[in-house]
Amino acid sequence: RQSLGQKVAAKYAIPRVYMSHEELLEKEALDGIVAPQPFVRHGTLIPELLRVGIPVFTEKPLAGSIEMGQKVIKAARDNGTWHMVGYHKRSDPATMYAKAEIDRLKASGELGSMTYVRILMPAGDWVQNGFSDLVHDDSPSPSLERDPAASDMDAEMNDRYIGFVNYYIHQVNLVRHLLGEPYSVTYADPSGVLLVGKSESGVACTIEMTPYRTTLHWQESAFVCFQNGYVKLDLPAPLAHNRPGRVEILRDPGEGVTPETIVPQLPWVHAMKQQASNFIAAIKGEALPPCTSEEAIEDLKVSREYIKLLTGV
Repeated sequence: RQSLGQKVAAKYAIPRVYMSHEELLEKEALDGIVAPQPFVRHGTLIPELLRVGIPVFTEKPLAGSIEMGQKVIKAARDNGTWHMVGYHKRSDPATMYAKAEIDRLKASGELGSMTYVRILMPAGDWVQNGFSDLVHDDSPSPSLERDPAASDMDAEMNDRYIGFVNYYIHQVNLVRHLLGEPYSVTYADPSGVLLVGKSESGVACTIEMTPYRTTLHWQESAFVCFQNGYVKLDLPAPLAHNRPGRVEILRDPGEGVTPETIVPQLPWVHAMKQQASNFIAAIKGEALPPCTSEEAIEDLKVSREYIKLLTGV
């Protein structure tokens, strides 16, 4: 969409605009590539970008199928680079704070062992007037090649899988991030509202998927329980600007210790802005990328387990 590209370039003072990734790669010396493409194109496009041997960032999920995800991983390995998958909820200041506290509590044992992880994700107003200043253009989008569908699913089942992955893959990923270890799906409620799993060490986990809806709100939350307390994480609408999540920590170790609830004050940084900073830091070698393709493929596998339990196919 050349006219749209020119408008965006004018707004942000970008000196050059290219009509293809081939031309870009040929003419520019790049430190990293951000490729915001439909994920059903990742298996076709991303290996072409990775062949130049520099880091690539894409939005979630890794790909539209496990096979295509494995193709992307192989391309990164073969070309000596890495691919960061954009699970922006990991970069929310609240998630970063909660994850550090969860890991500390697991190591110290001061609240006992971890017992349960629950994520609630009702459908709601995920935009909340965010990105209202985007540049728009009426030029039509070009016809683009899509990846082949998963080999173990027919067209109807593949569409169902893609729908689940598109909407709930953030939560599938966040469960593992908060657990700090892999998990598998043990039950899929026929209503499509509840996914139940168990971690590698036996911790129960659930994802509640739109048990109700909101129109002017976003009420996504994560609840990580220990024997004597919890860490609760409330996340903002994905496109709400300059708004971090909220963390609440309950400590009630007993034995005469006064219980306390802590709500830390967090910087007013949007998760997607922090995610961009995390990508740059990883390119510079100052930090590891929050989630690479090697880990992100586990989300596709968990999603496939869920669909199989839900449908029997």
